Amino acid sequence: MDKSYKSIIISLCLSGIAYLLAGLVFTEIQTRLISSVVFLVAMWTNESLPLGVVSLLPIILFPTFDILPLNDTTANYSKSIIFLFLGGFLMAIAVEKIGLHKVIAHKLLGIFPSTARGIIFSLSITSAFLSSLLSNTTTALLLMPIALFLTDIPKLKIRLVLAVAYGASIGGIITPIGTPPNLILMGFLEENNLEMLTFMSWMFKTIPLAIIMLVIVPYVLSLGTKTFSISNEIQGDKKLNSEQKRLLYILGTLVVVLFVNSFLKLNEAIILLGYGLFMFIPKFGFIDWDETRKVPYEIMFLFGAGFSIAKAFSSTGLAFDISQLLLNLTQLSPLILILIVAALITFTTEVTSNTALISIALPIIFSLGASANIDVNLLLMVATICASYAFMLPIATPPNAIAMSSKILTIKDMASYGILFNVIAICMTTVVAMLIW
Repeated sequence: MDKSYKSIIISLCLSGIAYLLAGLVFTEIQTRLISSVVFLVAMWTNESLPLGVVSLLPIILFPTFDILPLNDTTANYSKSIIFLFLGGFLMAIAVEKIGLHKVIAHKLLGIFPSTARGIIFSLSITSAFLSSLLSNTTTALLLMPIALFLTDIPKLKIRLVLAVAYGASIGGIITPIGTPPNLILMGFLEENNLEMLTFMSWMFKTIPLAIIMLVIVPYVLSLGTKTFSISNEIQGDKKLNSEQKRLLYILGTLVVVLFVNSFLKLNEAIILLGYGLFMFIPKFGFIDWDETRKVPYEIMFLFGAGFSIAKAFSSTGLAFDISQLLLNLTQLSPLILILIVAALITFTTEVTSNTALISIALPIIFSLGASANIDVNLLLMVATICASYAFMLPIATPPNAIAMSSKILTIKDMASYGILFNVIAICMTTVVAMLIW
């Protein structure tokens, strides 16, 4: 039997088991929702169908099983946050087309010493910086060839590849468009009329945590590398050409506009989409319509699926009922509760899509926070950050999967470093949440 058919059958079996078990505790409609979500998560995990195809299935499943009406489901695929992402990715296409990312990478890599430790730090920081502007997936794909090129020593290659992957995950939290879970949270805040975070307010919250992780993670990766040598020089143009300078100026104005908007409170989807569409204007922009094929529409559908799942959890009362089962946690101190949420999300996302997990978790955590009489936005932020700060397994985040695709390291290599970084990330996120957020 074809592997895809086996995967689909396994997903259906898991869904059936979930239906039987959930029926012992939850209502019929909630049981159907749990069964559907297990099926979707299994299909995302085993990749039996393309990501975009699975992400569109809620439009069929939710109305068919009377979980959510068709119009309510499809509305989640056109939220303003999705167009914020679209605008950001159009700009990323322009950055890639004219090679601005290569110049930035070259300049950043050149700041550090050309020792093994210096290159590990430079790759991590460069990856984090680019990941705050581009998607963490795009960043990992762009920098992985550089990491593989820099040395022929297998043990050092493993460290360099992980430096790129972990740097991309660390940097992905810095801006709302850095990684999908961030956008899921933004959409959830908007949907539930909670206080929205502007681009700048988001960055003020996340930069301290990112800096801490960008000191600890490269340092640990660089332990024992003094005897390793970097034999190859970093290649690339050092100077900006006229097009690259022009795009850099445009990006500079975007930063200024986003900063000003932190006071004006306009919808940032309008700003990002506007700048993205500006990339098409002749003599000013850099891309044409054919290049929009590079836009990851399947990720946009994934956002829609995530928002649909979150909406269904709320509308069926499942989020509230699960939060009631977890009500005993609300007797704990805020510090312990934050630590538990951080640990639960971090280790759960190791075995499933972080986007799918955060879509499911946010409504539950929202209800839990309300019951615990704790700052709901704080708990939601902790959960979202920890969904990206999972470093053990390839499936946890796209950069981890890209690192594994290099065929340089094994799952054991990733897990041996990853479990330590998971614990560090949980602790550091909790500390920053209590002291700053």
